[in-house]
Amino acid sequence: MSDATSGTEPETTGLDNTAQAEKILRFWSAARVRVNRNAIGGTIAETTMTTVAPQAWSFGDSPALADELLGLVIDGTKTATAELVAEFERVGEPLPAKGDLSIVLDGAREPRLLIRTTRVDVVPFEEVTAEHAYLEGEDDRTLESWREGHERYWRRQLAAVGAEFDPTMPVVCERFKVLYGS
Repeated sequence: MSDATSGTEPETTGLDNTAQAEKILRFWSAARVRVNRNAIGGTIAETTMTTVAPQAWSFGDSPALADELLGLVIDGTKTATAELVAEFERVGEPLPAKGDLSIVLDGAREPRLLIRTTRVDVVPFEEVTAEHAYLEGEDDRTLESWREGHERYWRRQLAAVGAEFDPTMPVVCERFKVLYGS
């Protein structure tokens, strides 16, 4: 889940992975109560959505960028994000869908927000709208700066895996709403 200035952070390994999982589960325990996703074990209405923590990820490809973009979400400026379909395919993750929950991490990989996906559109890079660029809340919020920044970001990301940028590449344009923050 990323945008030209965001991206899915790789998971840590070993003991750090266990500590990270515990942090996420503590956050989820608090968040799910606040958003009415709490259930007593064994109840008829209980689902994995109420008991299993959602996917956790951070914006950007660096701790500083993760914190910068998280700040835009916290202050209400950023309500959308974007990622290449190819990135979801590369890591074997499904595309986001309306109603999905996610835990957003800060640059230190601490869980900070619970968000819900409110809309998903998949369009070629060259067809991303000015409205979407504005909702991402970055730079001057224009389509021109969105395209420039995202192309630069995705060229960097694609080069790392031996791929090339193409303006017809499909982009997942995701909108979200903050449900809980710590």
